[in-house]
Amino acid sequence: MTSEANLQPEASPLLACTISRDVQNFDLLIEDMETLLGESWGDLGFGDALAFFQQPDAETLEFIAMAVDSEDESNLILLGDIIGQAKSRGIKVILIADDVTPAALHQLLRQGADEFVPYPLPENELMAAVERIRTPEPEPQYIPVPEVAPKKSAHNREGVVIAVHGLAGGTGATTLAVNLGWELAHVAKKGETQPRVCILDLDMQFGTVSTYFDLPRREAVFEMLSDTENMDEDVFMQALMGDDDNFQVLTSPTDIIPLDLITPEDVLALIEQARRQFDYVVIDMPKTLVIWTETVLNAAHVYLTTLELDMRSAQNALRLKRALQSEDLPFDKLRFVLNRAPKFTDLNGKSRVKRLAESLGISIELLMPDGGKPVVQSGDHGQPLALSAPKNVLRKEIAKLANDLHQIGQQVAEAS
Repeated sequence: MTSEANLQPEASPLLACTISRDVQNFDLLIEDMETLLGESWGDLGFGDALAFFQQPDAETLEFIAMAVDSEDESNLILLGDIIGQAKSRGIKVILIADDVTPAALHQLLRQGADEFVPYPLPENELMAAVERIRTPEPEPQYIPVPEVAPKKSAHNREGVVIAVHGLAGGTGATTLAVNLGWELAHVAKKGETQPRVCILDLDMQFGTVSTYFDLPRREAVFEMLSDTENMDEDVFMQALMGDDDNFQVLTSPTDIIPLDLITPEDVLALIEQARRQFDYVVIDMPKTLVIWTETVLNAAHVYLTTLELDMRSAQNALRLKRALQSEDLPFDKLRFVLNRAPKFTDLNGKSRVKRLAESLGISIELLMPDGGKPVVQSGDHGQPLALSAPKNVLRKEIAKLANDLHQIGQQVAEAS
């Protein structure tokens, strides 16, 4: 007599697994997995996952959906091991997180999770995540550009290039760029020659450096950028704005233009021209990565990256780190600046900063305090903080940074 087992249809191969402490706590995940995969998925506890990866059934897995909540934060080491084992076997990892702290979430993402979906699951979000991991995004194409070689000029200057790049809107990148440039132009002590400083606003679409200094935008900027092959010292200087010869600004164009209108070669020529005329060249970068971001990164002596103590900044920092390291670009050149940093007496806030840095694997070297309303009012009035609010705590920290950079620059110049 034929056994009942032999009458059963052959089981479908496992395409995915949920891994959680108790999948019943994630009922919406169960529903979405059944909708997506029917019976071609299974469920594992954290303690069973590592052993299961060694079994033949695991060879057909496309992905795992790891569901965690606040109670699982005490098992981060085990969860990291599970992600690592999955990745080593070519299995994609979707992280489903419910009420998990940013530090814990970042640590798990650092282990290699491919997608993050919050719980309760937004409608169709799991399906979208699965589609994304099944269809990897094409690798970004970077145009290799030679690093900037120092050149002597008629003015005998080899300006220091300082780029400022915000990881998210409102992290204070432009505020730092304009005030740092102003402080550098007035950093010399009495009796010393003040450095010549130029600020380049390379946010071609929504740059606001001109607003911060109450300067008009000029058509000459677009004309110069459109024909950098014929750009000489006179053309470059005529495109700048400013009442002080020692402090000049290249504003963004009058109209919004595509960020890829200029090429890496155009940006390289622009930076070289500025370096010949000025001691310090401060570049306010767009938040978007473009084909000439690598050009500025290679040219910059200091690349300041601003962020805040929030999820969006942390996620963007992690994504930027992955993008640069995947292309063997100099990620170590980045200097992270935390805007609106906790006060000295805020021990809890300082602890959060430390955890954030550790979870992202970065060093947050500069802590800029919250300057409050005077910072916004300064921008609205078109004045640097040194003129509108000289005693502001943020202004003092930026002035200190400018002094430190100037001293280092002098030491390098004397050594050479």
